[in-house]
Amino acid sequence: MLNLAEPTREEWFQSIEDNLDTILIDHAHLEKRAASTALSMVFRYTSRPGLPRKLGLVVQEEMDHFVRMLDILEARGVELRKVDPAPYAGKLVKQIRDHEPAKFLDRLLVAGLIEARSCERFSILAEKVDDPDLADFYAELFEAEANHYTLYTGMAREYFPADEVKERLAELAELEVEALKAGRDLPRLHSY
Repeated sequence: MLNLAEPTREEWFQSIEDNLDTILIDHAHLEKRAASTALSMVFRYTSRPGLPRKLGLVVQEEMDHFVRMLDILEARGVELRKVDPAPYAGKLVKQIRDHEPAKFLDRLLVAGLIEARSCERFSILAEKVDDPDLADFYAELFEAEANHYTLYTGMAREYFPADEVKERLAELAELEVEALKAGRDLPRLHSY
């Protein structure tokens, strides 16, 4: 369903569970970045039919998730501070081709793959965190991220031929795994 080339390794949760507060801080920052990504596409591709409204709603939802993450951090007595991000998204963004319309296709698919990995990670967190409220929140986010993945990949199929989307998505999915592995020893939402 999510077109991930490899699932999260079994040991991922054990590698981050002692750093859950850092994961929550990282997650808050990722929600801002997801909103920023969608908003930047609204600015750049505003003339694409349907795109401004669809991605405008994503911006709103991602910012709602950010505010809710702030509430979670506050309730846990954790200060939102700067943390170095995993190299994951940066490495994926470098795979985006620099000429249009290929750049547009890649931006949609990279955003979709990041949402897919987040969706998978939220499912793991919902199952394994020992805080019932946090587990419920992650179960809710699992569904939201799955919807975002479907939206981004669906938009790619709306604007580009299905075969081209399928081929490029498969290529980027392989590169997504390599990007994930680059954060091997870093406790982050998008670490290996």
